[in-house]
Amino acid sequence: MDSHLKEVERIIESNGQKGRRLDFLMQELNREANTLSSKSIVVGTTLGAVELKVLIKQMRSKYRT
Repeated sequence: MDSHLKEVERIIESNGQKGRRLDFLMQELNREANTLSSKSIVVGTTLGAVELKVLIKQMRSKYRT
């Protein structure tokens, strides 16, 4: 997940096109959050994964232009 987030940051700061690359990374982040929540046996981790999914959805909405 950390490498995906670093790549998102790099793309946002770049001058090139962002849409498709960010969309792909948001899909990857969403998959990571799904994996985290499905494999977790700790309620706090599951809740954190759900919060991640909400934030990912917000990022997708913001950068989908």
